[in-house]
Amino acid sequence: MLIEPTLLFEYGATIENYEASEIIFTEGSRPKYYYQLTSGRVKLNHIDINGKEFIQTILTTGQSVCELMLFIDESYPVNAISLVPSSALKIKKENFLNLINDHHKVSLDINKFLAERLYQKFLMLHSNSSLDPEVRLMGVLRYLKSFTENKTPHSFEVLFTRQELASLTGLRVETVIRTVKKMEEKNILQIKNRKIHF
Repeated sequence: MLIEPTLLFEYGATIENYEASEIIFTEGSRPKYYYQLTSGRVKLNHIDINGKEFIQTILTTGQSVCELMLFIDESYPVNAISLVPSSALKIKKENFLNLINDHHKVSLDINKFLAERLYQKFLMLHSNSSLDPEVRLMGVLRYLKSFTENKTPHSFEVLFTRQELASLTGLRVETVIRTVKKMEEKNILQIKNRKIHF
């Protein structure tokens, strides 16, 4: 967990439950709360003018949802939608800002987390600018694995569908399937029970 739940509760956090496909917030709305997932998975996405979905990231238990927007006076640039039944700790923006003002260690932890996430996003952006689908997939897989402790090969089970990986990379699903097969042949990843292990 980025912030200990007990500390969030001290500052007025509540637990919110979301059904699969439920919208947590929409692109263009104003940030009013800090959200920290206690269970489930949430995607941050954008739909372009042609109706094509581009997934920015998929968040899992312990991660915060678009917290960087609480530090600037701008609207959300993405939608947040639960992929499966999910729960999150939710705290008002003002209370969250008071919490990090009162607890400098938490503030430093958040700064470190944001810096790591931004660094990984730069790497992923670099990968996604490549025309090589393997480079794009490697970038996304490295980004997703960066949130785990175990960095050994094939230790990270990718919980995303081929469609979600396609939306994260801007590739077609068929291209993702073919590229994953090639990466398996090169032992870059393994497939176990239809799940990718990177």
